[in-house]
Amino acid sequence: MYVKTLASLLLCSFVMTAAGGPKIEVHGHRGARARFPENTLPAFEYAIAQGVDVLELDLGVTKDNIVVVSHDSVLRSPVCNGPRNEVPIRNLTLAEVRQWDCGSKQNPQFPSQKTVVGTRMPTLDEVLSLASRGKFKFNMETKITPMEPTLAPEPKEFARLVLEVIRKHHLESRVILQSFDFRTLHAMKELAPEIALSALYSGPPRSFVEIGKESGARIISPEYRLVTAAEVKAAHTAGFTVIPWTSNAPHEWDALIAAGVDAIITDDPGALIAHLR
Repeated sequence: MYVKTLASLLLCSFVMTAAGGPKIEVHGHRGARARFPENTLPAFEYAIAQGVDVLELDLGVTKDNIVVVSHDSVLRSPVCNGPRNEVPIRNLTLAEVRQWDCGSKQNPQFPSQKTVVGTRMPTLDEVLSLASRGKFKFNMETKITPMEPTLAPEPKEFARLVLEVIRKHHLESRVILQSFDFRTLHAMKELAPEIALSALYSGPPRSFVEIGKESGARIISPEYRLVTAAEVKAAHTAGFTVIPWTSNAPHEWDALIAAGVDAIITDDPGALIAHLR
């Protein structure tokens, strides 16, 4: 029964695509970490060249309040290698962060990833400077948690620092702010209600609509295994968009397409773009 139902859903999805149905947007996770070191300019440039719709990235803040692009709040191998075994970004100035090489070692999870020795952690300012290369958007996550308050600024200050860079580049209409910590979403909504917000979620199955209401976001971004057609339909009915993370296999993509999602976050955006074609 499940196989027949899935097959029917897939058929409907492919028919809609062939008939010019809703487009599935492709978000390059950390740029394209299956191909290049994550959250680096080479990864973002590769994703842009592949035709990605959205660059997905992560944000931290240095000791001197510069917004930088990094998934981990603590620098450590193999992602970044430097003068110490590990150190929080928040404890370092930008000049000190730039002593770390974030492209010299291949991530063992991705055997096809190419190293780029000497790659430094980019600032958000540098990444947003890529905007002139296309019409793609930026989906940026604030790396913050109330359980480790010393690793990031206070939520309102974090949102303010990010907004300052966004406004410098006049990219308010091309940015999504996402977070597991909804405090930064609420703060950004207060500072700049025009910025699109996305609620990241992982954990036990939960109503997508409830997540949206709690977060104040209009985009729900669940871990991809939590996606069901029923939850997506309920979210759409309530006016929400659904963008699951992070799916890398064709059979997973097909199931998400069949469920009716609006976009897919993936480590290999070039492969997903080819698959959708």
